[in-house]
Amino acid sequence: MTDHIQFSLEKQALVLLDQRILPNREEYFTCSTTEDVIYALQTMVVRGAPAIGVTAAYGCWLALRQAMAQAGPGWRVRLDELLRNLENARPTAVNLRWAVELMRAEAKAAGDIGADALSERWLAKAKAVHAEDIEINKAMGRFGAEAIEDGDTVMTHCNAGALATAGYGTALGVIRAAVEQGKRIKVIANETRPFLQGARLTAYELARDGIDVTVACDNAVGHLMKKGMVQKVVVGADRIAANGDAANKIGTYTVALAAKAHGVPFYVAAPASTFDLRITSGEEIPIENRTPREVTHIGEHQITPEGVPVLNYAFDVTPAELIAGIATERGLLRAPYGRAIKEKIGSA
Repeated sequence: MTDHIQFSLEKQALVLLDQRILPNREEYFTCSTTEDVIYALQTMVVRGAPAIGVTAAYGCWLALRQAMAQAGPGWRVRLDELLRNLENARPTAVNLRWAVELMRAEAKAAGDIGADALSERWLAKAKAVHAEDIEINKAMGRFGAEAIEDGDTVMTHCNAGALATAGYGTALGVIRAAVEQGKRIKVIANETRPFLQGARLTAYELARDGIDVTVACDNAVGHLMKKGMVQKVVVGADRIAANGDAANKIGTYTVALAAKAHGVPFYVAAPASTFDLRITSGEEIPIENRTPREVTHIGEHQITPEGVPVLNYAFDVTPAELIAGIATERGLLRAPYGRAIKEKIGSA
């Protein structure tokens, strides 16, 4: 599954599979401007840290073309403004800022060149980021699959699959790699309230690939583990601090606590680009607080009393001490994570 992020030079647009309406319909959302990309990111037309990074890379190219059209000779000033807007579209997923900074670095390396020449370089760079992400996920999957045994039932939370990346997936990439190795794997996909990425997207992906998947209510996690129905947990991440603390979709921390209580190994799968080595711990990770409507409504049907306030934090942070290993394209990291991250990922 690699066609959910498409770039069309003919249309000068980024075309995204609209994940808000899966699995009921497969429709595409076209981004022709920076504002379109920001809307797609904020409303979760596209979501998942690596997919956000790929989208942002193409979004930089669209921002450049927009700046050229709007500002002419003054395109650099307008471009800086558009890039700032883009990188601030969602605060938690570090891949967004990573992609914008990568494109800025490409522009700096190119020197004082014209807008058309920079446009060519940026498009080539965005396409490279897109292609490399799939290969990164496959390498990550192979390393992560080392921790999965034949016959395991693996629980996952949110969607960290092909739809959350350029293709293949992080957490689901680990599962796919284990299946490709001939291991008999079953998956429990937590529904992941309130946006239901597990029930809608993870189940959609795995069922389409013929991988044995069952959806479970989020509040069944402890019960399922107590009954011995879960042997491993594998989740993705939107940002990982230098000490190994990992931010992922809200509810992940609860899953990790239940896994610790029941002796179930809890793994994280994320590329090197998801590590934010400028922050020392998860306490410094900004947590997005999303619109209450995601909680108060299912579709157009309101399920909470009018006027009652809502807490809709989109992410939580799992402390490193609850994590058995972090699968990356550079290997399966084990504690102590500060040292392992410095050796395999680098330093701030």
